[in-house]
Amino acid sequence: MLSRRRSGGAAAGEEPEAEVEHAQEYSLRTPTGIAGLDRIIDGGLIRSKTYLVAGETGTGKTIFSLRFILKGLEMGEPCVYVPFDETIEGTVEGALTLGWDLETPMRRNMLRILDARPFFAEVMREKFMAEVVREIVKELKKHVTEIGAKRLVIDPVAPLVGEVVDVSWTRDFIRGFVTAVEKFLGCTTIITSEVPTGSGLLSRFGVEEFLSSGIIKLSITPVENRNLRTMMVRKLRWTRVDLTPYVYEIKPLEGIVILEPLHEYVKKLKE
Repeated sequence: MLSRRRSGGAAAGEEPEAEVEHAQEYSLRTPTGIAGLDRIIDGGLIRSKTYLVAGETGTGKTIFSLRFILKGLEMGEPCVYVPFDETIEGTVEGALTLGWDLETPMRRNMLRILDARPFFAEVMREKFMAEVVREIVKELKKHVTEIGAKRLVIDPVAPLVGEVVDVSWTRDFIRGFVTAVEKFLGCTTIITSEVPTGSGLLSRFGVEEFLSSGIIKLSITPVENRNLRTMMVRKLRWTRVDLTPYVYEIKPLEGIVILEPLHEYVKKLKE
Protein backbone atom coordinates (compact mmCIF):
# COMPACT_ATOMS: atom_id res chain seq x y z
CA MET A 1 0.00 0.00 0.00
CA LEU A 2 1.22 3.49 -0.82
CA SER A 3 1.94 5.38 2.37
CA ARG A 4 1.37 9.02 3.14
CA ARG A 5 2.30 11.05 6.15
CA ARG A 6 -0.74 11.81 8.27
CA SER A 7 -0.89 15.25 9.79
CA GLY A 8 -1.63 15.54 13.48
CA GLY A 9 -4.98 17.22 12.90
CA ALA A 10 -5.88 20.86 12.53
CA ALA A 11 -3.44 23.49 13.71
CA ALA A 12 -4.20 25.54 16.82
CA GLY A 13 -7.17 27.81 16.23
CA GLU A 14 -7.99 26.13 12.94
CA GLU A 15 -11.22 24.26 12.27
CA PRO A 16 -10.70 20.74 10.91
CA GLU A 17 -11.98 20.31 7.39
CA ALA A 18 -13.75 17.02 6.82
CA GLU A 19 -14.75 17.55 3.23
CA VAL A 20 -12.65 18.33 0.20
CA GLU A 21 -13.28 21.65 -1.49
CA HIS A 22 -13.64 21.31 -5.22
CA ALA A 23 -13.10 23.81 -7.99
CA GLN A 24 -16.29 25.52 -9.06
CA GLU A 25 -15.19 26.47 -12.52
CA TYR A 26 -14.35 23.98 -15.23
CA SER A 27 -12.75 24.45 -18.61
CA LEU A 28 -11.13 22.22 -21.20
CA ARG A 29 -7.69 23.53 -20.24
CA THR A 30 -5.64 23.01 -17.09
CA PRO A 31 -3.37 25.99 -16.33
CA THR A 32 0.16 24.89 -15.46
CA GLY A 33 0.93 27.79 -13.15
CA ILE A 34 4.29 28.25 -14.88
CA ALA A 35 4.72 32.00 -15.41
CA GLY A 36 4.69 32.69 -19.14
CA LEU A 37 3.96 29.12 -20.28
CA ASP A 38 0.16 29.08 -20.36
CA ARG A 39 0.20 32.11 -22.63
CA ILE A 40 2.05 30.17 -25.34
CA ILE A 41 0.00 26.95 -25.06
CA ASP A 42 -3.49 28.39 -25.43
CA GLY A 43 -4.17 28.62 -21.71
CA GLY A 44 -2.87 25.31 -20.42
CA LEU A 45 -2.90 21.54 -20.85
CA ILE A 46 -5.93 19.62 -22.05
CA ARG A 47 -7.70 18.08 -19.07
CA SER A 48 -7.44 14.38 -18.24
CA LYS A 49 -4.44 13.81 -20.50
CA THR A 50 -0.86 12.79 -19.69
CA TYR A 51 2.13 15.03 -20.32
CA LEU A 52 5.87 14.44 -20.20
CA VAL A 53 8.28 16.95 -18.69
CA ALA A 54 11.75 15.79 -19.73
CA GLY A 55 15.10 17.29 -18.92
CA GLU A 56 18.68 16.93 -17.77
CA THR A 57 19.74 17.03 -14.14
CA GLY A 58 19.33 20.49 -12.65
CA THR A 59 16.73 21.82 -15.06
CA GLY A 60 13.93 22.06 -12.50
CA LYS A 61 11.62 19.16 -13.35
CA THR A 62 10.50 18.75 -9.76
CA ILE A 63 9.97 22.50 -9.36
CA PHE A 64 7.87 22.48 -12.54
CA SER A 65 5.81 19.60 -11.13
CA LEU A 66 5.25 21.22 -7.75
CA ARG A 67 4.22 24.51 -9.34
CA PHE A 68 1.68 22.56 -11.41
CA ILE A 69 0.35 21.04 -8.18
CA LEU A 70 0.24 24.39 -6.39
CA LYS A 71 -1.70 25.97 -9.25
CA GLY A 72 -4.27 23.23 -8.94
CA LEU A 73 -4.57 23.84 -5.21
CA GLU A 74 -5.01 27.57 -5.85
CA MET A 75 -7.92 26.67 -8.13
CA GLY A 76 -9.50 24.37 -5.54
CA GLU A 77 -8.41 21.18 -7.31
CA PRO A 78 -7.24 18.31 -5.07
CA CYS A 79 -3.92 16.83 -6.17
CA VAL A 80 -1.80 13.70 -5.75
CA TYR A 81 1.99 13.94 -5.93
CA VAL A 82 4.18 10.82 -6.12
CA PRO A 83 7.90 11.58 -5.63
CA PHE A 84 10.40 8.76 -6.15
CA ASP A 85 13.67 10.60 -5.60
CA GLU A 86 12.61 12.18 -2.32
CA THR A 87 10.80 11.30 0.88
CA ILE A 88 7.54 12.97 1.87
CA GLU A 89 9.36 14.98 4.51
CA GLY A 90 12.10 15.92 2.07
CA THR A 91 9.53 17.10 -0.46
CA VAL A 92 7.76 19.28 2.10
CA GLU A 93 11.04 20.75 3.35
CA GLY A 94 12.35 21.32 -0.17
CA ALA A 95 9.18 23.17 -1.14
CA LEU A 96 9.64 25.45 1.87
CA THR A 97 12.98 26.66 0.49
CA LEU A 98 10.98 28.20 -2.35
CA GLY A 99 8.39 29.58 0.04
CA TRP A 100 5.78 26.93 -0.75
CA ASP A 101 3.62 25.53 2.04
CA LEU A 102 2.53 21.96 1.39
CA GLU A 103 1.61 21.15 4.98
CA THR A 104 -1.63 23.13 4.98
CA PRO A 105 -3.19 21.53 1.87
CA MET A 106 -2.08 18.12 3.15
CA ARG A 107 -3.82 18.77 6.46
CA ARG A 108 -6.95 19.88 4.62
CA ASN A 109 -6.91 16.69 2.54
CA MET A 110 -6.48 18.68 -0.66
CA LEU A 111 -3.02 17.24 -1.33
CA ARG A 112 -1.61 13.76 -0.92
CA ILE A 113 2.10 13.15 -1.21
CA LEU A 114 2.71 9.42 -1.40
CA ASP A 115 5.78 7.40 -0.47
CA ALA A 116 5.56 4.93 -3.30
CA ARG A 117 8.97 3.29 -3.20
CA PRO A 118 8.21 0.35 -0.85
CA PHE A 119 4.92 -0.37 -2.63
CA PHE A 120 6.40 -0.39 -6.13
CA ALA A 121 9.38 -2.48 -5.03
CA GLU A 122 6.92 -5.14 -3.87
CA VAL A 123 4.60 -4.93 -6.88
CA MET A 124 7.46 -5.16 -9.39
CA ARG A 125 8.12 -8.73 -8.20
CA GLU A 126 5.03 -9.79 -10.14
CA LYS A 127 5.86 -11.78 -13.26
CA PHE A 128 2.99 -10.58 -15.39
CA MET A 129 3.06 -7.03 -16.74
CA ALA A 130 -0.71 -6.65 -16.84
CA GLU A 131 -0.90 -7.51 -13.14
CA VAL A 132 1.83 -4.99 -12.28
CA VAL A 133 0.03 -2.21 -14.14
CA ARG A 134 -3.31 -3.19 -12.61
CA GLU A 135 -1.98 -3.10 -9.04
CA ILE A 136 -0.20 0.23 -9.47
CA VAL A 137 -3.17 1.96 -11.08
CA LYS A 138 -5.55 0.42 -8.53
CA GLU A 139 -3.52 1.88 -5.67
CA LEU A 140 -3.26 5.30 -7.32
CA LYS A 141 -6.98 5.29 -8.05
CA LYS A 142 -7.74 4.69 -4.39
CA HIS A 143 -5.99 7.91 -3.38
CA VAL A 144 -7.30 9.88 -6.37
CA THR A 145 -10.87 8.83 -5.57
CA GLU A 146 -10.63 9.48 -1.83
CA ILE A 147 -9.84 13.17 -2.30
CA GLY A 148 -11.36 13.69 -5.75
CA ALA A 149 -7.98 14.55 -7.27
CA LYS A 150 -7.89 16.43 -10.56
CA ARG A 151 -4.11 16.57 -10.94
CA LEU A 152 -1.51 13.81 -10.62
CA VAL A 153 2.29 14.01 -10.79
CA ILE A 154 4.71 11.08 -10.97
CA ASP A 155 8.25 12.39 -10.46
CA PRO A 156 10.12 10.68 -12.11
CA VAL A 157 8.86 7.73 -14.15
CA ALA A 158 12.06 5.62 -14.17
CA PRO A 159 11.65 4.01 -10.71
CA LEU A 160 8.30 2.62 -11.82
CA VAL A 161 10.19 -0.06 -13.73
CA GLY A 162 12.63 -0.76 -10.91
CA GLU A 163 15.76 -2.58 -12.04
CA VAL A 164 14.21 -4.19 -15.10
CA VAL A 165 16.76 -4.25 -17.93
CA ASP A 166 14.53 -5.66 -20.66
CA VAL A 167 13.96 -2.62 -22.90
CA SER A 168 11.02 -4.22 -24.70
CA TRP A 169 9.30 -5.08 -21.38
CA THR A 170 9.94 -1.57 -20.08
CA ARG A 171 8.44 0.10 -23.13
CA ASP A 172 5.38 -2.13 -23.09
CA PHE A 173 4.96 -1.51 -19.37
CA ILE A 174 5.09 2.27 -19.74
CA ARG A 175 2.67 2.07 -22.65
CA GLY A 176 0.20 0.06 -20.57
CA PHE A 177 0.66 2.31 -17.55
CA VAL A 178 0.05 5.59 -19.37
CA THR A 179 -2.99 4.15 -21.14
CA ALA A 180 -4.46 2.90 -17.85
CA VAL A 181 -3.82 6.19 -16.04
CA GLU A 182 -5.77 8.13 -18.65
CA LYS A 183 -8.56 5.55 -18.82
CA PHE A 184 -9.14 4.92 -15.12
CA LEU A 185 -7.90 7.96 -13.16
CA GLY A 186 -9.22 10.90 -15.16
CA CYS A 187 -6.54 13.28 -13.89
CA THR A 188 -4.45 15.76 -15.80
CA THR A 189 -1.13 14.00 -15.28
CA ILE A 190 2.48 15.09 -15.47
CA ILE A 191 5.21 12.45 -15.64
CA THR A 192 8.81 13.61 -15.42
CA SER A 193 11.74 11.89 -17.06
CA GLU A 194 15.44 12.56 -16.66
CA VAL A 195 17.47 12.31 -19.85
CA PRO A 196 21.27 12.03 -20.18
CA THR A 197 23.05 15.38 -20.25
CA GLY A 198 23.71 16.59 -23.77
CA SER A 199 21.93 13.63 -25.37
CA GLY A 200 19.15 15.60 -27.02
CA LEU A 201 16.74 12.78 -26.15
CA LEU A 202 13.11 13.49 -25.33
CA SER A 203 12.68 10.61 -22.91
CA ARG A 204 14.60 7.99 -21.02
CA PHE A 205 13.04 4.88 -22.51
CA GLY A 206 12.23 6.12 -26.00
CA VAL A 207 8.50 5.50 -25.77
CA GLU A 208 7.09 8.12 -23.37
CA GLU A 209 7.12 10.84 -26.00
CA PHE A 210 4.86 8.83 -28.30
CA LEU A 211 2.32 8.00 -25.58
CA SER A 212 2.02 11.39 -23.93
CA SER A 213 -0.28 14.12 -25.19
CA GLY A 214 2.52 16.62 -24.89
CA ILE A 215 6.23 17.03 -24.24
CA ILE A 216 7.88 19.94 -22.49
CA LYS A 217 11.66 19.74 -22.77
CA LEU A 218 13.86 21.47 -20.20
CA SER A 219 17.50 21.94 -21.16
CA ILE A 220 20.81 23.50 -20.20
CA THR A 221 21.95 25.55 -23.20
CA PRO A 222 25.52 26.95 -23.42
CA VAL A 223 25.47 30.55 -24.69
CA GLU A 224 28.26 33.14 -24.63
CA ASN A 225 30.35 31.34 -21.99
CA ARG A 226 27.38 30.78 -19.72
CA ASN A 227 24.74 28.10 -19.25
CA LEU A 228 21.09 29.05 -19.64
CA ARG A 229 18.04 27.07 -18.66
CA THR A 230 15.75 26.80 -21.68
CA MET A 231 12.29 25.35 -22.24
CA MET A 232 10.68 24.19 -25.46
CA VAL A 233 7.19 22.81 -26.00
CA ARG A 234 8.15 19.97 -28.31
CA LYS A 235 4.66 18.54 -28.75
CA LEU A 236 1.15 19.38 -27.58
CA ARG A 237 -1.80 17.63 -29.17
CA TRP A 238 -4.69 19.79 -30.35
CA THR A 239 -2.67 22.90 -29.63
CA ARG A 240 -0.84 25.35 -31.82
CA VAL A 241 2.77 24.77 -30.76
CA ASP A 242 5.48 27.41 -30.75
CA LEU A 243 8.75 25.48 -31.17
CA THR A 244 10.81 28.46 -30.03
CA PRO A 245 13.14 27.74 -27.08
CA TYR A 246 12.50 30.10 -24.16
CA VAL A 247 14.94 31.14 -21.45
CA TYR A 248 13.65 30.65 -17.92
CA GLU A 249 14.78 31.23 -14.35
CA ILE A 250 13.92 29.60 -11.04
CA LYS A 251 12.77 32.11 -8.43
CA PRO A 252 11.49 31.81 -4.84
CA LEU A 253 7.68 31.79 -4.55
CA GLU A 254 7.22 31.86 -8.33
CA GLY A 255 9.19 28.75 -9.25
CA ILE A 256 9.90 28.57 -12.97
CA VAL A 257 9.52 31.90 -14.75
CA ILE A 258 9.81 32.15 -18.53
CA LEU A 259 11.73 35.28 -19.54
CA GLU A 260 11.82 35.55 -23.33
CA PRO A 261 12.69 33.61 -26.50
CA LEU A 262 16.28 32.37 -26.56
CA HIS A 263 17.19 34.26 -29.73
CA GLU A 264 16.02 37.55 -28.22
CA TYR A 265 17.93 36.88 -25.01
CA VAL A 266 21.12 36.10 -26.95
CA LYS A 267 20.69 39.23 -29.06
CA LYS A 268 20.59 41.36 -25.91
CA LEU A 269 23.71 39.67 -24.57
CA LYS A 270 25.61 40.69 -27.69
CA GLU A 271 24.48 44.31 -27.68
